[in-house]
Amino acid sequence: MPTSRWLTGGGASVVLVLTGLWAAGPGRIDRHLWDEVRPVIEARLAADARGGGYGETVPALRTRWFCGAEPKDLDERGGVVRAGVTTLCTEYGVRDGALVQCTSEEVPQVVRLKRDAAAAGGFRVVSREEAPDGEGGGAWVASHFGPLSEPGPADAVPAAGLEKAARAHFHLPAGAPVGDC
Repeated sequence: MPTSRWLTGGGASVVLVLTGLWAAGPGRIDRHLWDEVRPVIEARLAADARGGGYGETVPALRTRWFCGAEPKDLDERGGVVRAGVTTLCTEYGVRDGALVQCTSEEVPQVVRLKRDAAAAGGFRVVSREEAPDGEGGGAWVASHFGPLSEPGPADAVPAAGLEKAARAHFHLPAGAPVGDC
């Protein structure tokens, strides 16, 4: 077989593989499903964060956790949703009429949810795994996210939405600055 045929066949194979990777790659999130599971995931994150912040040791601050999540991959099979997400949970409180940020944690996670008509939001979280701190975190991310959906620095959850929710919760003006706890 002439070399040109090998090159043509090889080139076509590469194009097919790249097309498949593109089609299955990041950015192909089912937005309707994400809109359904996001509030359930964020509520669970906030509930699990309680008891883990400095501000909770200072009752006068009246702290509360606010959490956000962004999808990196999302898949539903047999009524179970697997969501690979980047998360940000921040503990906010109030001191002298100003919003203060006490504790914050940003970590990639894999959350599994099951459809449950009796649960708030129609889903319940059945498991939640997060990357370990320090050594081993990179290996955990590589093993739990595909090569095209690994979270990176550009995938951080914006803090602005959490700050806005905290200001509203504490009845502070929209432009109220955020100070340190």
